[in-house]
Amino acid sequence: MGQGSGGGFGRRSLLQGAAAGSAAMALPTVAAAAPAAAAPALVHGGRPRASWGVQAGDVTASSGLVWARSDRPARMVVQTAATESFRNARTWHGPLLGPGTDFTGVTALHGLPAGEQIHYRVLLADPDHPERTGEPVAGTFRTAPERRRDTRFLWSGDLAGQGWGINPERGGYRIYEDMRRRDPDFFLCSGDNIYADNPIPERVTLPDGRIWRNVTTEEKSKVAETLAEFRAAFRYNLLDENLRRFNSQVPAIIQWDDHEVHNNWYPGQLLDDDRYRVKDADVLSARALRAFGEYFPVRTLRPDARGRVYRVLRHGPLLDVFVLDMRRYRDANSPGRQTDDPQGILGAGQLRWLKRELSRSRAVWKVIAADMPLGLVVTDGPVNFEAVAQGDPGAPLGRELQIAELLRHIKHRRITGTLWLTADVHYTSAQHYAPERAAFKDFEPFWEFVSGPLSAGGFPAVKLDGTFGPEQPFIKAPERANVSPAESPQYFGEVDIDGGSGELTVRLRQEGGEVLFTKTLQPGRVGQ
Repeated sequence: MGQGSGGGFGRRSLLQGAAAGSAAMALPTVAAAAPAAAAPALVHGGRPRASWGVQAGDVTASSGLVWARSDRPARMVVQTAATESFRNARTWHGPLLGPGTDFTGVTALHGLPAGEQIHYRVLLADPDHPERTGEPVAGTFRTAPERRRDTRFLWSGDLAGQGWGINPERGGYRIYEDMRRRDPDFFLCSGDNIYADNPIPERVTLPDGRIWRNVTTEEKSKVAETLAEFRAAFRYNLLDENLRRFNSQVPAIIQWDDHEVHNNWYPGQLLDDDRYRVKDADVLSARALRAFGEYFPVRTLRPDARGRVYRVLRHGPLLDVFVLDMRRYRDANSPGRQTDDPQGILGAGQLRWLKRELSRSRAVWKVIAADMPLGLVVTDGPVNFEAVAQGDPGAPLGRELQIAELLRHIKHRRITGTLWLTADVHYTSAQHYAPERAAFKDFEPFWEFVSGPLSAGGFPAVKLDGTFGPEQPFIKAPERANVSPAESPQYFGEVDIDGGSGELTVRLRQEGGEVLFTKTLQPGRVGQ
């Protein structure tokens, strides 16, 4: 799909300078990384350095957030311009980066032109000698359009799971290079940005005898419990050159799920895990959320963890993205047979927010970004369930009650153009939900698409729950659990919206870019 209609830009030709700036890092690159790569120590001589790259996030038609991390105390300064030459650049004075935020910071940019390529560079200045600045690190992003324009975005999730980390012999997280080449307007990460509960070993023996070798750090040799260990888990992924280059060129919309804290966690849980000295999931999640807010540019979340992850991002007249948090407000995992469950998986407050914002939306397409699937039966032990579905194909029970209420609201308010995107289960699939196949019938048909992992173990397909009438026209999953990325492809999804017709096309892709499944939806059509 071309990016030229409505004043868009072909970005690949514009990004060579940004790619070079991103690659010029002091960190080990995947092509030359040793098996053990310790995080660089903070230093106090010389000039500040932004060695962990830059990233932009939550970009709108007129604003965006830019993130960086320093190797010492520094003032963050961002310059923006219409071209790579930075002629007539605008300067934004950002925060002081210090130990309170692990030397990370975000600078908010406002008053940007809509639908334009924005070039930016981050300079870190010595707080006592502002004239002393480090080498600038460049990035770029495209603001959302005010008018209809071709739009492309990608989504996936699940990074560095089950001990499958950065493998230099394999080229590191090379799926990020595949995604960068697709030239998306933004990337939606559906959660599990880290696996705080999965240490990264130096080597793993594969079933055929081959050896998987990871880049390792001291902090990632154990589960994350302290704030420092959670921060180090987020830093670990930034050791990968592919990810840093991708971050410099593709703005992100980030949500979280369970592995930012612990597998299948819920509020109030006390962990039954001998690896942990800290058993209180609320304590761990507070530390994880703080580190999450420090390492990602999220406009509704502060670095001190105040605020929230759920939010809506508006991307012109064709697209709104509703980012959910199906982790922080849920009730306890259970057999899911309650006939009344007002808390559910979203919490009452988030459900009210989602119904209100969907009703207000005037976008042609309303993407509901869920960190867990709806009709896939995800278990938590022998009797409890982790997601929405609990395997009973009858009338809604447990967390299904909340989803039924939402689907009923969408139908009765005549809200069109909704589709669900998610990850979590470590395979890729497409589900179509229809009332004529369902036990609960008061809703309009809709699609749900699953992608991921980015770099984690592949897992077999789980069962479908018939409550909302799912049909699965496509699935690709391994037959055994925890299949390494060397044995099973990693996956990402792609969404293209045609600026003229408004048609939305979903493509499920695998590492290398091969298209596995395609579905085109027409705007305003009910029952497709």
